[in-house]
Amino acid sequence: MLNQFLDWIDHRTGHRGLVHDTLFERIPSGARFRYVTGSMLVFAFVTQAITGIFLWMAYSPSSTTAFESVYYIQHEVTGGWLLRGIHHFMAQAMVVTMVLHLFQVIWDGAYRPPREFNYWNGLVLMLLVMGLGLTGYLLPWDQKGFWATNVATNLMTLSPGVGKEMQQLAVGGNAYGHHTLTRFFAMHAGVLPLILVAFLGLHIALFRRHGITAHITPGRRDDYFWPVQVLYDAIACLVLLTVVLLLTVHFDLSGLLKGELPLAHRGAELGAPADASEPYAAARPEWFYLFLFQLLKYFPGSSEIIGAIVIPTIVVVLLFALPLVGWTKAGHNISRAFIILLIGAAVVLTGLALFDDYYVEFAKRFNLKDEKRLVASQEFLDARTAAEHDAERTVELINRRETLPDGTLSEPRWIPKEGAVSLLRNDPKTRGPRLFAQHCASCHTHDDGSSLAAVTAGEHTPTRSASEGSSSAPNLYNFASRKWLTSFLNHDQLTGPEFFGNTAHKTGRMATWLKQHAESLKPEDITAIAAALSAQAGLKSQREADKQDAELITRGVGLIEQNCARGCHKFGETGQLGLAPDLTGYGSYEWLMGFVSDPTHERFYRH
Repeated sequence: MLNQFLDWIDHRTGHRGLVHDTLFERIPSGARFRYVTGSMLVFAFVTQAITGIFLWMAYSPSSTTAFESVYYIQHEVTGGWLLRGIHHFMAQAMVVTMVLHLFQVIWDGAYRPPREFNYWNGLVLMLLVMGLGLTGYLLPWDQKGFWATNVATNLMTLSPGVGKEMQQLAVGGNAYGHHTLTRFFAMHAGVLPLILVAFLGLHIALFRRHGITAHITPGRRDDYFWPVQVLYDAIACLVLLTVVLLLTVHFDLSGLLKGELPLAHRGAELGAPADASEPYAAARPEWFYLFLFQLLKYFPGSSEIIGAIVIPTIVVVLLFALPLVGWTKAGHNISRAFIILLIGAAVVLTGLALFDDYYVEFAKRFNLKDEKRLVASQEFLDARTAAEHDAERTVELINRRETLPDGTLSEPRWIPKEGAVSLLRNDPKTRGPRLFAQHCASCHTHDDGSSLAAVTAGEHTPTRSASEGSSSAPNLYNFASRKWLTSFLNHDQLTGPEFFGNTAHKTGRMATWLKQHAESLKPEDITAIAAALSAQAGLKSQREADKQDAELITRGVGLIEQNCARGCHKFGETGQLGLAPDLTGYGSYEWLMGFVSDPTHERFYRH
């Protein structure tokens, strides 16, 4: 019954002959692992197509839903992080395999007549794959992809004549937004895959016509494609899939087996939601485009067109011209040398790009002292650290629970209709350091004393180091804490670079008063005053200490009323508003809101 059915199908399709011709093609000198790269590329593309379709089912391409839908896939869909991770890392593996396949084709002479049309077809496929990588980078709509795409598409304006129009066509206007995303999604999920399938079909058909370009070894017997070469191809595809799966879990097999795989090891990275108002200093293309990124550094200013357009165009033209060069043995050797030089140059440029980005780490290890590279590298590392924090903070904000009046926890807040980016824009922990850097850091520092202050968890702000004596106002790190106030109440420290050393207050009334009372105010008195003032701030980090040191704080209050609130400051009901700030509620949220809103108010620095 089954044979009759198969005979019926074969009579109408001829599938048996097609399968026979495919599986029993002769391979001169036998099957080899060097022939597996083509099958690996087909396997990678099929994997991309399957995972891409399932990702498409949950993806929503708009500027207010793209990141949110990818977040849903990554964190809520069962196995979504695995699906997205396979799609992401298989795309990268496909680029590596494509380079290996190109090298093998040129090395074995599979580009020479009569196979030049198939070789040219393969180069078109390579460009399509690179285009898929470029368009897919934007789709998560996170900061990394948004700004990397911004940089890439701006290069289009360098094209003479129609560059600006081409860039506007790709972006969908003058600004990056919803239309940019929908265009890139249409190209990535529709146009480019359809074109790729058409060229892939033609590529396979031409390959079937001309057969394999075999590496002949005298005395080595021929094989059929089935079963040995099929086995080799299957093993190679299995190895490829294994590597991709290991990359998807970031090689954390122990965490996977224990069921304790951290979020950072689950699939592809998802940064903070794209925000055009927050530039991203660590914007970089994917690693397989880094060689082009590095090339641009050698052609600054008006010569940038050479690195962005002229050299890449010449390379592509030379690749297409190789069949015309490789007719002779000498020409074939030139082609081999060219592909080795090209791949080697790409590897070197990629390595140099990574070296520049991580120059700070290399400088520590090898005592390197290129100041320009140090600054650029530190900016990159700080921006990347800040981006990682923003990504983690986004997850925290989306899943934040609030304590209800009955003491129970509410359901997670999830994402508002304005999009996930609104969570960060309205988050004091995220916005505070940036606003400080924008409005306060020209005078104040926020430095813990380390040599390189990093932007991490809102604790540090990238400002000039107070230890360098460049600030014109006090260092606000740990402001209103006991430690900060104890230092502030020491005359030598008050008039040093951490506080008033670079200001007119260096010789002001506070400095004069501390110098006059240096002997009468004992260290334990300073400790009590600092504890009492710090308690006014209500700092979370000192709540337990404030509870335990009630007696010390009470003593400090008395010392403040006796020494500070008689002629200068006001404190509670003691003293009057006058020459110095009101110390009531000093350092608290309400006090700081008033101070930042209007420091010239009579409560602060009216005079």
